[in-house]
Amino acid sequence: MSISLFETDAPHPEASRLTAFSGNRLDRAAEHRAEDCLEQAVAHDGSHILVFAGGKLVLKHDDQVLDALFARHELAGLHPDMETLILLGYRQNGEPRLAVSIGAPVEQLESQFKITDARSAFRDGLLDEETLGEVAQALSLTHWNAANRFCGKCGTKTDSQLGGYKRSCPACGHMMFPRTDPVVIMLTVDAENDRVLLGRGHHFAPGMYSTLAGFVEPGETIEDAVRRETLEESGIETGRVRYHASQPWPMPHSLMIGCYAEALSQEIRRDEQELADCRWFSRQEVAAMLEADHAGEGPFAPPGGAIAHRLMRDWVEWSR
Repeated sequence: MSISLFETDAPHPEASRLTAFSGNRLDRAAEHRAEDCLEQAVAHDGSHILVFAGGKLVLKHDDQVLDALFARHELAGLHPDMETLILLGYRQNGEPRLAVSIGAPVEQLESQFKITDARSAFRDGLLDEETLGEVAQALSLTHWNAANRFCGKCGTKTDSQLGGYKRSCPACGHMMFPRTDPVVIMLTVDAENDRVLLGRGHHFAPGMYSTLAGFVEPGETIEDAVRRETLEESGIETGRVRYHASQPWPMPHSLMIGCYAEALSQEIRRDEQELADCRWFSRQEVAAMLEADHAGEGPFAPPGGAIAHRLMRDWVEWSR
């Protein structure tokens, strides 16, 4: 008896572990932080700090070896803004990991350091998986703290608390906590014809096709967001929705929720403002896309580590 794609967790019990930015293993100790947790962490002899300049990651390099971790004394001359200091958490050995923004201009740093963004660090394999996951956490928290320096109710400058995991207004008492924006990203499957729906955004590299995606709206379930976004972008109606994997996406603080959606219709009516192209691809075509050279003209899939790649590859390999 055959088992439907929507009735099993194959080919991986937890596919999220195979996506980029998911390797963070820090103990965040979020419920047990003292008010002086930052001071304690900075004073720890083994603490290490991720450094950001203009929203980008600063990497040390020595004989082509890149290192994202700064000791406290290595911040000298970089003008760290201690108001932006965040305690990310603790390694298994108790080592604190922190993040800070610095005031040194990016153009001055480029002669001594490599400056990169999170997407490039992932795409170019610049960091190990655990550090890359910590960078995602740091970027998201840094952006959230910077966007909430003033109270949304009365305009008073807010205070950072709990190592950057809470901000409060000293005037009206309003409290703020870090946010995560949920995004559904889905591979729509036409099971009868053994094919899937893929599209091209206007900003995509020439030849690249990917899964459809969109933000979850207030008051909406994940399943309904999958169905709505698929219909809006492609005109395809969908039925059953199966969650498959998730991926932290620090651009700036999203969570990609990867799903498979069951196609109930076949005629594509794409939203031309959203998509440059949208069409069905067979299993053989998707398998070829996954192995294609990204420098070629395509069609090719998003790079390994991207959750869209994971959805496509797992659909191809699920039947093996």
